Amino acid sequence: MSTATTPLDARFARELPELALPWQADPAPEPRLLVLNDRLAADLGLDAAWLRGPDGLGLLLGTGLPEGTTPVAQVYAGHQFGHYSPRLGDGRALLLGELTHADGGLRDLHLKGSGRTPFSRGGDGLAVVGPMLREYLVSEAMHALGIPTTRSLAVVATGRRVYRETALPGAVLARVASSHLRVGSFQYARATDDVDLLRRLADHAIARHHPAAAAAGNRYLALFEAVVAAQAELVARWMLVGFVHGVMNTDNMTISGETIDYGPCAFMEAFDPATVYSSIDEGGRYAYGNQPHVAQWNLARFAESLLPLIADDQDRAIALAVEALGAFRERYETAWSAGMRAKLGLGADLGDAVTGPLVDDLLVLLRDNHVDHTSFYRGLGAAARGDAEPARGLFLDLAGIDAWLDRWRALGPDAGAMARVNPVYVPRNHLVEEALAAATEGETGPFERLLDAVTAPYDERPGLERYAAPGPEDFGATYRTFCGT
Repeated sequence: MSTATTPLDARFARELPELALPWQADPAPEPRLLVLNDRLAADLGLDAAWLRGPDGLGLLLGTGLPEGTTPVAQVYAGHQFGHYSPRLGDGRALLLGELTHADGGLRDLHLKGSGRTPFSRGGDGLAVVGPMLREYLVSEAMHALGIPTTRSLAVVATGRRVYRETALPGAVLARVASSHLRVGSFQYARATDDVDLLRRLADHAIARHHPAAAAAGNRYLALFEAVVAAQAELVARWMLVGFVHGVMNTDNMTISGETIDYGPCAFMEAFDPATVYSSIDEGGRYAYGNQPHVAQWNLARFAESLLPLIADDQDRAIALAVEALGAFRERYETAWSAGMRAKLGLGADLGDAVTGPLVDDLLVLLRDNHVDHTSFYRGLGAAARGDAEPARGLFLDLAGIDAWLDRWRALGPDAGAMARVNPVYVPRNHLVEEALAAATEGETGPFERLLDAVTAPYDERPGLERYAAPGPEDFGATYRTFCGT
């Protein structure tokens, strides 16, 4: 089917009009489809062939919507690099509405790069091909890795030149999410001092994402606990694959527990907790190793927003929120430890007293020897089968890794289990830049080949060796990523 005649649902705009400003996308002078996610389209009840035609491109650009559809720019607040901004919102984005996924749940259909809105704060509201394809590539890679994430439906070139450091080809990303509710959405509602709005927002979030909270004695405390749990699990999964988000502002933390807003993101190569790629993160606030701490800090801001709902007495509300927030570290450590046991092929019956020191010592060896994160864990699977060289050969300190390997082998690692959780292919930074540069010049072949590799990340395939190899030695030390705004 298509949505040529069926309006997209507008549940968010209908239930929370104070957070939704009706708005229209800018027209695209010469639209051209660059990439379409056929499988996701089918899951959303959309016909891929129709989406490739002029009417479908109108939907993907927000310029040819079914009658009755009400696109809106969402308003939210947020802490950006620790500094509070009371009014942010969709400065270059639009929520077109909601579709029903094949799993029965609602999904937002949302655009990035669709033009200026009242929340643009002086920006042009546009986007360019490179950053939109980056989000498509990395979000679909994350989905293939089993990490909760927004998805990418399509990238459409607009035919418009967009000015950044130079003139670049414009593009719009069509993004799909369980919702776009953020910590910043609650911060904005709280700042209005409208408790009814805050309550309706929380009830909307419970119904859409955490329905079990509705049956709790304190439904709003239960909502907070559910988001704490979801974010602890999410960030642990980021850490296990070496993902660096790059801009963990509170407006980029979802209530659903999905990864959102792939701006200056990257996958870490040489293991180092201090790794920073984002050009705007000059102080390293969002470094790889800081991500769990920042997530907990963001959740504290969420708790502050919910206080009027958690209890009438503020002191009581604070005490309950602090206790609930305290569970983040334990939940994170539990998820991280379980994930590390899986990556090392060790049974869940082994306790932290056994595996904890082994993991701690390994991380020191990886950091001190500048070992490639992805290559090591994949190579370690070969060591479990008797060939240590793929992993051992990554180290200068051979005595150190040999001693560690002896301790690890004594625990009986399962090579088959390791192959199911340690990817061969992630979006290697040098390959991402190569693919985006080519696509900016009109050649999408490198992008398509890289996308094919990273969306089947655990299946080692002949001919794809370059997609598994680390970048050139002189590439990582100077590599920087950019938001694209």
